[in-house]
Amino acid sequence: MKLCIVTPSVVKGDGQGRANYEIVWESLRRGHDVTLLSRRIDPELQQHPKVKWVFFAVEGLPLQLLREISFAWQSAAWLQQHRHEFDVLQVYGAVTPFPADVNTSQFVHSAWLRSPYHISRQRRDLYGAYQWLYSVLNARWEKQAFRQAKFAIAVSDKICEELVEIGVPRDRIHVILNGVDLQEFSPGSASRQAFNLPENVTLGLFVGDIRLNRKNLDTVLYAAAKVPDLHLVVAGDTTRSPYPKMAAELGIQDRVHFLGFRRDIAALMQAVDLFVFPSRYEACTLVLLEAMASGLPVITAVSAGGSEIVTPECGFVLSDSDDVNALAKALQTLTADVELRTKMGLAASAVTVHHSWVSKAQSYVDLFESIERQHALEQPSAMLKIV
Repeated sequence: MKLCIVTPSVVKGDGQGRANYEIVWESLRRGHDVTLLSRRIDPELQQHPKVKWVFFAVEGLPLQLLREISFAWQSAAWLQQHRHEFDVLQVYGAVTPFPADVNTSQFVHSAWLRSPYHISRQRRDLYGAYQWLYSVLNARWEKQAFRQAKFAIAVSDKICEELVEIGVPRDRIHVILNGVDLQEFSPGSASRQAFNLPENVTLGLFVGDIRLNRKNLDTVLYAAAKVPDLHLVVAGDTTRSPYPKMAAELGIQDRVHFLGFRRDIAALMQAVDLFVFPSRYEACTLVLLEAMASGLPVITAVSAGGSEIVTPECGFVLSDSDDVNALAKALQTLTADVELRTKMGLAASAVTVHHSWVSKAQSYVDLFESIERQHALEQPSAMLKIV
């Protein structure tokens, strides 16, 4: 099979890029040729003899929106000339306007645009206007892209429903959740001293982009203020973040430990007691799966895609991401009960055994191969019509 994937990133340590990375390697293990239309790919893939990288220069443009438009135009022009060389074409959202066999959704802009927490509703300034325009245009483009794809892949049940809402027939949608690296993330114990964290206290962990409000650290801080025995560890870039100031205003700055952006999340997860992530909008959050694989009880919300795998045995799923009292109650329950934390952590780890990256990549490539077989069956019929 000759596979072409159009995506911004194919890098192991980068969210959506990790999914692409695993799909490529599974394709290579099966002997397929892979062409990548991407802005970044992992260095080890650049050297592989069965991988071709087609790079489009867009980094000189000043805005993300302009970079994405440029990439979309360039990739569509390239595919117009080369599409016939491939058996299967996979794209992501509105990354290119060229029709695909498979379009994978890691985010639905239409759904995020409707959220009361969309940046344009929180910031009535030039940046808020830019974010509104960015979402409006992507919502329009993604609707067209998904409707013209032969199949769509949703990375959670939540995303599946959002695709149906924008007009994608349900029978064309396959749900394949994101995965987790079970070798990198596993139960264990790590030194708190290495992170300058206090001993002999209950540590909750929050990981995410804390410069804006979508990840919902504000509600977590308000809830933590109601649980005096809990310390909170926050991993995320504090540049222009309002939350260190908020923690000080709430009088909990001594119990909230801002560590900045971290790449050693696996070790950090082994140094804490529980994970809290009630994101206001998420497709299928990798960090939630990573926390569960690390043996942590988790607290999340239905608005975070992927929360469907969090059973009552391994954590709490809030019906409202902004319910401070419900979140505080869940935090208090886990803070006060070591035995429950241990029990839930074991259950969480057991759930993720079925969500390895290897198994997810296999599901993707199985679908690609079935499409290739279908194309092979259709080609003789097309030839007969021509004759």
